[in-house]
Amino acid sequence: MGLGTDVRLSRLFAHPSGNLFGIAVDHFVGYGNVREGGLKNLPGAVEQCMQASPDTMTMTPGTAKHVWGPYAGQAALIVQASYWTADDRIRDRLATPADAVRLGADALAVAIGVRGETEGDFIRWLSDAVRDAAPYELPVVAHIYPRDYSDGVKIVFTPDEIAYAVRVGIETGVDVIKVGYPGDEEAFAEIIAACPVPVVMAGGPKEPTLKGALTQIHAGMRAGARGAVVGRNIWGEADMVKAARAYAAVIHDGLDADQAITRA
Repeated sequence: MGLGTDVRLSRLFAHPSGNLFGIAVDHFVGYGNVREGGLKNLPGAVEQCMQASPDTMTMTPGTAKHVWGPYAGQAALIVQASYWTADDRIRDRLATPADAVRLGADALAVAIGVRGETEGDFIRWLSDAVRDAAPYELPVVAHIYPRDYSDGVKIVFTPDEIAYAVRVGIETGVDVIKVGYPGDEEAFAEIIAACPVPVVMAGGPKEPTLKGALTQIHAGMRAGARGAVVGRNIWGEADMVKAARAYAAVIHDGLDADQAITRA
Protein backbone atom coordinates (compact mmCIF):
# COMPACT_ATOMS: atom_id res chain seq x y z
CA MET A 1 0.00 0.00 0.00
CA GLY A 2 1.42 3.38 -1.04
CA LEU A 3 0.72 6.99 -0.26
CA GLY A 4 -2.04 7.28 -2.85
CA THR A 5 -3.98 4.42 -1.30
CA ASP A 6 -3.49 5.88 2.16
CA VAL A 7 -4.75 9.28 1.02
CA ARG A 8 -7.85 7.84 -0.61
CA LEU A 9 -8.64 5.59 2.35
CA SER A 10 -8.34 8.62 4.62
CA ARG A 11 -11.09 10.27 2.59
CA LEU A 12 -13.38 7.30 3.16
CA PHE A 13 -12.78 7.44 6.92
CA ALA A 14 -12.44 11.21 7.15
CA HIS A 15 -15.01 11.77 9.90
CA PRO A 16 -13.47 12.65 13.30
CA SER A 17 -15.03 9.47 14.73
CA GLY A 18 -12.77 7.41 12.48
CA ASN A 19 -15.83 5.54 11.22
CA LEU A 20 -17.48 5.42 7.80
CA PHE A 21 -21.12 6.18 7.13
CA GLY A 22 -21.84 5.36 3.52
CA ILE A 23 -24.97 5.24 1.40
CA ALA A 24 -25.26 2.91 -1.58
CA VAL A 25 -27.43 3.65 -4.60
CA ASP A 26 -25.67 0.99 -6.67
CA HIS A 27 -28.56 -1.43 -7.15
CA PHE A 28 -28.51 -2.31 -10.83
CA VAL A 29 -31.65 -2.16 -12.98
CA GLY A 30 -31.96 -5.95 -12.90
CA TYR A 31 -33.04 -5.88 -9.27
CA GLY A 32 -36.63 -4.93 -10.05
CA ASN A 33 -39.20 -2.49 -11.37
CA VAL A 34 -37.44 0.82 -11.94
CA ARG A 35 -40.75 2.72 -11.69
CA GLU A 36 -41.18 1.78 -8.04
CA GLY A 37 -39.27 2.20 -4.80
CA GLY A 38 -36.77 4.67 -3.47
CA LEU A 39 -34.52 4.56 -6.53
CA LYS A 40 -37.19 5.18 -9.15
CA ASN A 41 -35.76 8.70 -9.40
CA LEU A 42 -31.98 8.34 -9.11
CA PRO A 43 -31.13 12.06 -9.17
CA GLY A 44 -33.79 12.70 -6.52
CA ALA A 45 -32.57 9.86 -4.32
CA VAL A 46 -28.97 11.08 -4.46
CA GLU A 47 -30.07 14.63 -3.68
CA GLN A 48 -31.99 13.50 -0.59
CA CYS A 49 -29.21 11.20 0.61
CA MET A 50 -26.65 13.97 0.34
CA GLN A 51 -28.73 16.16 2.66
CA ALA A 52 -27.60 13.85 5.47
CA SER A 53 -23.88 14.45 4.72
CA PRO A 54 -22.72 10.84 4.30
CA ASP A 55 -18.98 10.17 4.22
CA THR A 56 -19.23 8.09 1.05
CA MET A 57 -21.68 7.44 -1.76
CA THR A 58 -21.47 4.19 -3.75
CA MET A 59 -23.02 4.12 -7.22
CA THR A 60 -22.69 2.53 -10.62
CA PRO A 61 -20.42 4.26 -13.13
CA GLY A 62 -23.34 5.52 -15.20
CA THR A 63 -25.05 7.04 -12.18
CA ALA A 64 -21.80 8.73 -11.22
CA LYS A 65 -21.33 10.09 -14.75
CA HIS A 66 -24.81 11.57 -14.97
CA VAL A 67 -25.67 12.49 -11.37
CA TRP A 68 -22.61 12.97 -9.17
CA GLY A 69 -21.18 16.22 -10.59
CA PRO A 70 -23.06 18.69 -8.34
CA TYR A 71 -21.90 16.83 -5.22
CA ALA A 72 -18.22 16.32 -6.07
CA GLY A 73 -16.11 17.09 -3.03
CA GLN A 74 -19.01 16.78 -0.58
CA ALA A 75 -18.42 13.07 0.01
CA ALA A 76 -16.04 10.39 -1.21
CA LEU A 77 -17.24 8.68 -4.39
CA ILE A 78 -17.07 4.89 -4.61
CA VAL A 79 -17.80 3.37 -8.01
CA GLN A 80 -19.46 -0.05 -8.07
CA ALA A 81 -17.66 -2.33 -10.51
CA SER A 82 -20.06 -5.27 -10.66
CA TYR A 83 -23.70 -6.12 -11.05
CA TRP A 84 -25.30 -9.40 -10.13
CA THR A 85 -28.25 -11.08 -8.52
CA ALA A 86 -27.86 -13.77 -5.87
CA ASP A 87 -29.23 -16.43 -8.24
CA ASP A 88 -26.70 -15.44 -10.94
CA ARG A 89 -29.50 -14.47 -13.31
CA ILE A 90 -27.27 -11.56 -14.23
CA ARG A 91 -23.61 -11.23 -13.31
CA ASP A 92 -20.85 -9.25 -14.92
CA ARG A 93 -18.62 -6.25 -14.42
CA LEU A 94 -19.62 -2.67 -15.13
CA ALA A 95 -16.35 -0.85 -14.51
CA THR A 96 -12.60 -1.24 -14.25
CA PRO A 97 -10.31 0.62 -11.87
CA ALA A 98 -9.34 2.88 -14.78
CA ASP A 99 -13.01 3.75 -15.30
CA ALA A 100 -13.34 4.65 -11.62
CA VAL A 101 -10.25 6.86 -11.75
CA ARG A 102 -11.61 8.69 -14.80
CA LEU A 103 -14.81 9.39 -12.85
CA GLY A 104 -12.81 10.85 -9.96
CA ALA A 105 -13.63 8.04 -7.54
CA ASP A 106 -11.82 7.54 -4.26
CA ALA A 107 -12.38 3.76 -4.29
CA LEU A 108 -13.70 0.88 -6.35
CA ALA A 109 -16.41 -1.39 -4.91
CA VAL A 110 -16.67 -4.98 -6.11
CA ALA A 111 -19.79 -6.91 -5.09
CA ILE A 112 -19.49 -10.69 -5.23
CA GLY A 113 -21.30 -13.79 -4.10
CA VAL A 114 -19.46 -16.67 -2.46
CA ARG A 115 -20.41 -20.33 -2.21
CA GLY A 116 -21.97 -22.13 -5.15
CA GLU A 117 -20.64 -23.10 -8.55
CA THR A 118 -19.78 -19.54 -9.60
CA GLU A 119 -17.75 -18.70 -6.50
CA GLY A 120 -14.44 -19.11 -8.31
CA ASP A 121 -15.46 -16.62 -10.98
CA PHE A 122 -16.42 -14.06 -8.36
CA ILE A 123 -13.20 -14.47 -6.38
CA ARG A 124 -11.28 -13.99 -9.62
CA TRP A 125 -13.23 -10.75 -10.22
CA LEU A 126 -12.09 -9.54 -6.83
CA SER A 127 -8.45 -10.55 -7.19
CA ASP A 128 -8.34 -9.07 -10.70
CA ALA A 129 -9.72 -5.79 -9.37
CA VAL A 130 -7.09 -5.64 -6.62
CA ARG A 131 -4.29 -6.24 -9.13
CA ASP A 132 -5.66 -3.80 -11.71
CA ALA A 133 -6.29 -1.07 -9.10
CA ALA A 134 -2.76 -1.24 -7.72
CA PRO A 135 -1.08 0.96 -10.38
CA TYR A 136 -3.61 3.71 -9.59
CA GLU A 137 -3.28 3.34 -5.80
CA LEU A 138 -7.08 2.94 -5.81
CA PRO A 139 -8.55 1.19 -2.75
CA VAL A 140 -10.86 -1.76 -3.36
CA VAL A 141 -13.93 -2.19 -1.15
CA ALA A 142 -15.25 -5.75 -1.31
CA HIS A 143 -18.98 -6.36 -0.83
CA ILE A 144 -19.08 -10.08 -0.09
CA TYR A 145 -22.34 -12.02 0.24
CA PRO A 146 -22.39 -15.74 1.20
CA ARG A 147 -25.15 -17.78 -0.41
CA ASP A 148 -27.09 -20.87 0.65
CA TYR A 149 -28.48 -23.32 -1.92
CA SER A 150 -30.38 -25.73 0.32
CA ASP A 151 -33.76 -24.29 -0.72
CA GLY A 152 -33.38 -22.27 -3.88
CA VAL A 153 -30.74 -19.60 -3.33
CA LYS A 154 -30.56 -16.89 -0.69
CA ILE A 155 -27.96 -14.68 0.95
CA VAL A 156 -27.17 -15.78 4.50
CA PHE A 157 -25.64 -14.06 7.51
CA THR A 158 -24.57 -16.81 9.92
CA PRO A 159 -21.32 -16.24 11.84
CA ASP A 160 -19.54 -19.06 9.99
CA GLU A 161 -20.50 -17.69 6.59
CA ILE A 162 -19.65 -14.10 7.49
CA ALA A 163 -16.27 -15.28 8.78
CA TYR A 164 -15.74 -17.07 5.46
CA ALA A 165 -16.67 -13.94 3.52
CA VAL A 166 -14.21 -11.86 5.55
CA ARG A 167 -11.45 -14.41 4.91
CA VAL A 168 -12.07 -14.19 1.17
CA GLY A 169 -11.59 -10.42 1.41
CA ILE A 170 -8.38 -10.79 3.38
CA GLU A 171 -6.87 -13.37 1.05
CA THR A 172 -7.67 -11.42 -2.12
CA GLY A 173 -5.95 -8.35 -0.70
CA VAL A 174 -8.77 -5.84 -0.58
CA ASP A 175 -8.55 -2.65 1.47
CA VAL A 176 -12.01 -2.59 3.09
CA ILE A 177 -14.44 -5.48 3.59
CA LYS A 178 -18.20 -4.98 3.70
CA VAL A 179 -20.30 -7.84 5.07
CA GLY A 180 -23.68 -8.32 6.69
CA TYR A 181 -24.16 -8.41 10.45
CA PRO A 182 -24.22 -12.08 11.58
CA GLY A 183 -26.79 -11.58 14.34
CA ASP A 184 -24.30 -12.47 17.10
CA GLU A 185 -22.34 -9.57 18.56
CA GLU A 186 -19.72 -11.76 20.27
CA ALA A 187 -19.08 -13.79 17.13
CA PHE A 188 -18.83 -10.63 15.04
CA ALA A 189 -16.32 -9.15 17.49
CA GLU A 190 -14.15 -12.28 17.11
CA ILE A 191 -14.34 -12.08 13.31
CA ILE A 192 -13.40 -8.40 13.28
CA ALA A 193 -10.57 -8.83 15.79
CA ALA A 194 -8.96 -11.40 13.49
CA CYS A 195 -9.21 -9.18 10.39
CA PRO A 196 -6.23 -6.93 9.51
CA VAL A 197 -8.30 -4.52 7.36
CA PRO A 198 -11.34 -2.42 8.25
CA VAL A 199 -14.70 -4.21 8.29
CA VAL A 200 -17.85 -2.22 7.61
CA MET A 201 -21.39 -3.52 7.68
CA ALA A 202 -23.84 -3.92 4.86
CA GLY A 203 -27.22 -2.41 5.56
CA GLY A 204 -28.80 -5.79 4.83
CA PRO A 205 -32.27 -6.68 3.59
CA LYS A 206 -35.05 -4.15 4.21
CA GLU A 207 -35.99 -4.31 7.87
CA PRO A 208 -39.64 -3.89 8.95
CA THR A 209 -38.73 -0.87 11.08
CA LEU A 210 -35.99 1.73 11.11
CA LYS A 211 -35.41 0.99 14.79
CA GLY A 212 -34.74 -2.68 14.02
CA ALA A 213 -32.25 -1.77 11.30
CA LEU A 214 -30.44 0.72 13.54
CA THR A 215 -30.30 -1.76 16.40
CA GLN A 216 -28.29 -4.16 14.24
CA ILE A 217 -25.87 -1.42 13.22
CA HIS A 218 -25.44 -0.34 16.84
CA ALA A 219 -24.60 -3.93 17.84
CA GLY A 220 -22.11 -4.23 15.01
CA MET A 221 -20.41 -0.99 15.98
CA ARG A 222 -20.05 -2.26 19.54
CA ALA A 223 -18.40 -5.36 18.08
CA GLY A 224 -15.75 -3.25 16.39
CA ALA A 225 -17.08 -2.51 12.91
CA ARG A 226 -15.67 0.67 11.38
CA GLY A 227 -19.02 1.78 10.03
CA ALA A 228 -21.71 0.76 7.58
CA VAL A 229 -22.76 1.25 3.97
CA VAL A 230 -26.55 1.28 3.78
CA GLY A 231 -28.88 1.13 0.80
CA ARG A 232 -32.53 0.10 0.94
CA ASN A 233 -32.86 0.72 4.68
CA ILE A 234 -32.30 4.40 3.86
CA TRP A 235 -33.79 4.99 0.41
CA GLY A 236 -36.52 2.45 1.19
CA GLU A 237 -37.78 4.69 4.00
CA ALA A 238 -40.49 7.29 3.43
CA ASP A 239 -38.18 9.94 4.95
CA MET A 240 -34.75 9.17 3.52
CA VAL A 241 -33.09 12.15 5.13
CA LYS A 242 -34.27 11.32 8.64
CA ALA A 243 -33.25 7.68 8.24
CA ALA A 244 -29.80 8.65 6.98
CA ARG A 245 -29.25 11.10 9.83
CA ALA A 246 -30.22 8.41 12.31
CA TYR A 247 -27.62 6.06 10.85
CA ALA A 248 -25.00 8.77 11.10
CA ALA A 249 -25.84 9.27 14.77
CA VAL A 250 -25.37 5.56 15.51
CA ILE A 251 -22.15 5.25 13.51
CA HIS A 252 -20.44 8.50 14.44
CA ASP A 253 -21.87 9.34 17.85
CA GLY A 254 -22.47 5.89 19.32
CA LEU A 255 -26.16 6.50 19.96
CA ASP A 256 -28.56 3.59 20.27
CA ALA A 257 -31.54 3.25 17.94
CA ASP A 258 -34.04 5.18 20.05
CA GLN A 259 -31.61 8.03 20.72
CA ALA A 260 -30.65 8.25 17.04
CA ILE A 261 -34.24 8.37 15.85
CA THR A 262 -35.08 11.08 18.38
CA ARG A 263 -32.10 13.17 17.32
CA ALA A 264 -32.78 12.76 13.59
